[in-house]
Amino acid sequence: MIHASVDLAQRLEAAEALNGVECAEAHQQLNPALGATVLDVGGGFAVFVGVESPLTHALGMGMRGEVRADDMDRLEDFYRARGAVAGVDLCPLASASLVELLGNRGYRVTEFTNVLVRPLAGAEFAPAGTSVRLTYADEEHLWARTVGRGFLEKDDLTAEEVDVGNAIWHMPGSRCYLAFGGGRAAAAGAMAVRGGLATLFADSTMLGFRGAGLQGELIRERLRAAVEDGCDLATASTLPGSVSQRNYERNGFQVAYTKAILVR
Repeated sequence: MIHASVDLAQRLEAAEALNGVECAEAHQQLNPALGATVLDVGGGFAVFVGVESPLTHALGMGMRGEVRADDMDRLEDFYRARGAVAGVDLCPLASASLVELLGNRGYRVTEFTNVLVRPLAGAEFAPAGTSVRLTYADEEHLWARTVGRGFLEKDDLTAEEVDVGNAIWHMPGSRCYLAFGGGRAAAAGAMAVRGGLATLFADSTMLGFRGAGLQGELIRERLRAAVEDGCDLATASTLPGSVSQRNYERNGFQVAYTKAILVR
């Protein structure tokens, strides 16, 4: 069993924050008019990739020490200038100063996220069959549409909705995977590796293909690749009590801690 220490949380939160930064940079590259950008603040980063985007919030704050009132002022000014609500991803092992500031400024919890981990030392995974594979270079839009259709539970996507998947595709170091069912792309996922830590994310299965084990196959194939790369640890985030959490737990993951997303 893994102990959810401050050191572990710092490692996990730093990786997620850098993924958010790279996603914003990819959005800026693909669509400069969106104005995607980041602010280095409070030991983490405030990410903006559009007013309505769920990716627009601050990550990793309070993981390296005290957060000051002027940090929160800068954060709120950053989002206010872009017409967005100020949101903060709060790790329970973050500095108590951040918790106090959020409470004093009227932030409220809007969502919880479970952060799961799995040690990889000594683990072995068989290669995936023909149903799961790494994407080819010309499958950007296929992957982006598969992710979007699974998340949004609809077939017809707007250009903006597809752009979310395209940005993940263009993140430096991002590896994108597809799972197939009935002869078509039916599920997708991604992975990023940083300093021996494999972050599994963007898991999505389209309606009509759920319950067929595709997410489990995607998890195991990414873990196999992570072990091959010499990673010692893997992590993923899910909604508490979700099917995704159950699938990750079936593949050896355990909840390290639960985070809250707060908005002002």
